[in-house]
Amino acid sequence: MKERTSCQIAHIADGQPSHRLLASGTICILSFLALLPVIMGGREELQAVIEGNGHFTKKLYNVLAQKEGNVFFSPISAHAVLAMAYQGSKGTTHEAFGKVLGFSGHLQAAEGYSDVLSHLNNVPNVQLLMANKIFVAEDASLKPTFQEITAKKFLSEVQPVNFGNNNATAKLINGWVEDKTQNKIKDLISPDSLNSATRLVLVNAIYFKGTWASKFDKSLTVTDKFYLNDVDSIDVQMMNNKGKYFFKEDEALDAKVLELPYSNPEVSLIVILPNKRNGIAQLEEKLANTDLSKITENMYKPEVVVKLPKFKMEATIQMNEVLEKVGLGVIFSQGEANFSDMLTGSEPLYVSEVIQKAFIEVNEEGTEAAAATVVMRLRTKSRRITKVPVQNFTVDHPCIFFLKCVEKNDFSNILFLGRMASVDVFNR
Repeated sequence: MKERTSCQIAHIADGQPSHRLLASGTICILSFLALLPVIMGGREELQAVIEGNGHFTKKLYNVLAQKEGNVFFSPISAHAVLAMAYQGSKGTTHEAFGKVLGFSGHLQAAEGYSDVLSHLNNVPNVQLLMANKIFVAEDASLKPTFQEITAKKFLSEVQPVNFGNNNATAKLINGWVEDKTQNKIKDLISPDSLNSATRLVLVNAIYFKGTWASKFDKSLTVTDKFYLNDVDSIDVQMMNNKGKYFFKEDEALDAKVLELPYSNPEVSLIVILPNKRNGIAQLEEKLANTDLSKITENMYKPEVVVKLPKFKMEATIQMNEVLEKVGLGVIFSQGEANFSDMLTGSEPLYVSEVIQKAFIEVNEEGTEAAAATVVMRLRTKSRRITKVPVQNFTVDHPCIFFLKCVEKNDFSNILFLGRMASVDVFNR
């Protein structure tokens, strides 16, 4: 099966002068995600989550894709946990959250994620779980409003801990994460990231496991070439299948697009394959100005010969610089960050660290993973064609993939997004 896992951490510390990364009064935010299909209603708040996370996804990818090699992350993991931190912010910090996350106010975010969580944990024919938890210092107290909204809307439990006993607390947090992600995310937080200055750790975990609607026959998996560029290639284990899939040639992107559904047809993997072996950079330039929610429009369902490598991908991303580049630099500022609606008392807080960890494995059976993303898209009905030629979709060079979930109203969530580019992606 395929596996995807992701974890996000952010520390918030006080604004008192200090040359240490963690000053007195630190909050740590963690988020872990597995493939998560989300069934949604038609509420305005829910649509705000979908659209906001869609724009957030593109912003993060544009920053992460500046580095060569593989890219894999879960924007919804970051989006969800930051939306929880948003509930305790005020002033310019609150405004920055709203602008970057795509919300007109923190209550809109709370109501939207309430719907997401409600439906997410009830998607049939797949294993799907989304959970939140707040670890708070024993000598600190959450403000009643913050505690109530995170409990009722984000379904978050609260557990007092001794951050000064950093080894035991790190083990406790990591154990919760491992349990929620079926041991796919391990050792997310280091004991060195915690000390007596830590005030909060916010955690979001999402886990998904699903099988293909049409499994790949293992006996047809063969060793084949994957071209890193026009000349260089590596050997990979290439899966083979043939069936009717949603497919299209996208002239604007100079690429082919294929949709591989899971046993729940609302959840699927989208692969965008440039027509040229060295066309990944040009494809990314075009996608920077493309609404990913519209990628699957105007697809039809011919018979397709599919060749897709088995692969694993792991990523640990230090998110501070990334979030600064997309407009959330204020949350890391000791002098400017304002999280005064989070804890009782007057100690100023700031975010000191945000980390995401993600994992995915793709094989003949399906997908298991932690991480997620949200985007809205519309699909048109398949075209009526008298004779439809068999199409070939051979993933033998760098491509972009994302996992999404769509519900009856054609709202669509992007759960994971990645670039398959280099050797270490593949099972050998």
